[in-house]
Amino acid sequence: MQGVPLRLLVVDDDAVFRERLARALRTRGAEVFTAGDHAEALALGRREAEVGLDGAVLDLRMPGPSGLDVLGDLRALHPDLRAVILTGYASLGTAMRAGQLGAAEYLTKPAHADAIWAALQPTPIPVAQAAQPGAEVEQAEVPTPSLASVEWLHIQQVLEDCGGNISEAARRLGMHRRSLQRKLGKYPPAG
Repeated sequence: MQGVPLRLLVVDDDAVFRERLARALRTRGAEVFTAGDHAEALALGRREAEVGLDGAVLDLRMPGPSGLDVLGDLRALHPDLRAVILTGYASLGTAMRAGQLGAAEYLTKPAHADAIWAALQPTPIPVAQAAQPGAEVEQAEVPTPSLASVEWLHIQQVLEDCGGNISEAARRLGMHRRSLQRKLGKYPPAG
């Protein structure tokens, strides 16, 4: 199947970001469609159902239905769709939900186009290799997240559970509202 370009859908309500990402994916050889919301994405998904879509890059938070809703609806039309969820508001709950819906990757913005491109690549396992009895399977080492990273994810989850209400999130976390605002004003920790 070499030489056949990936057919991708980019869904984001930020038109500038959407078009930049689409351009970056096109320079890597993909055929890219774009949509600004759930309705446009679903219309494109239906229109391309006969030929098929290989992958989608979905913004988590958009006006109306979220990227997770878009993912669920697109996978009903394209069961083998590889999806990447992009978010500026990462939380453990949404990451887990994205995984349950079959997302290949969950990346925080700003994500590099190379990371998105790599996540959209099909990675089939040769049947002969998988079927060999006693074949060694190399285990990838999962890095332990830093305490700061776990704290950041927990804060984001509580904030999401509170509908973005900082005062309520601070109360639930047992901290002063200003302390929470300072933490939210920082970038997510690496690792």
